Amino acid sequence: MYTTLISTADLASQLSSDAGRNWIVLDCRHDLMNPDAGQTAYDAGHLPGAQFVHLDQRLSAPKLSADGVFRGRHPLPEKEAFIQTLRDLGINHDSQVIAYDAQGGMFAARLWWMLRWVGHAAVAVLDGGFPVWTAQQLPVTTAQPSVRLGNISTQPSLVGQVNVDQVLANIDTQECTLIDARAADRYRGENETIDPVGGHIPGALNRFFKDNLQADGRFKTAPELNAEWRALLPDPGKAIMQCGSGVTACHNLLALEVAGLPGAALYPGSWSEWCADPSRPVAR
Repeated sequence: MYTTLISTADLASQLSSDAGRNWIVLDCRHDLMNPDAGQTAYDAGHLPGAQFVHLDQRLSAPKLSADGVFRGRHPLPEKEAFIQTLRDLGINHDSQVIAYDAQGGMFAARLWWMLRWVGHAAVAVLDGGFPVWTAQQLPVTTAQPSVRLGNISTQPSLVGQVNVDQVLANIDTQECTLIDARAADRYRGENETIDPVGGHIPGALNRFFKDNLQADGRFKTAPELNAEWRALLPDPGKAIMQCGSGVTACHNLLALEVAGLPGAALYPGSWSEWCADPSRPVAR
């Protein structure tokens, strides 16, 4: 079972053998500024057997709740709705799921976390994603796979999450270390082009998710990640990961798992939900 990362060599070997028949490969390529880019890239060529999963359409709920409250740019869907999405993708309770993108795991890590959220442990991110796969001249296709309905069901969650009220309370208690995964300039409140307000949640530290990666887009080694994260987190079990909308925070959560430092929680609403209410404090 692969539960964090899988190398391109290991995935290629599995997909070319009988062992890979119950493997589900999901293409999570996306562009926050061009939501159609992922589908376009998938149509131009993808890993054999891969299905496309759109961040906005299949990994997020509507931005507004039923009573009109803004919940962030990528709020989590209801678990049962997400389970139905997974069944439609052909995922069974014993499937090995592999997610990839072209951004070093930026979007694939969101799917990785969400599968763990519904209790499915056998999910991993392709280390290096589509760029490393193609650089190694591994096969790419435009063929659409045939899919049977899967039988996955909700199991006890393997991850933790917190809501906006818990994050607000933490400003006073400082019980948990809050980590912001956005780029340093956006964390400081500079060059904000996505959300209407620049800045960060008071008390949050900054760990840009790309700092988890080597120059070629693959993750740093477990010892490297362990050393870097231990310098930030005295206790990973008392940590909250956030970003702009609950996506790249999952990249930091994946890096913590690779580093052998599990236990941190996700704040799904993240900065986009936080800054939507002017009564909440902002630091710059």
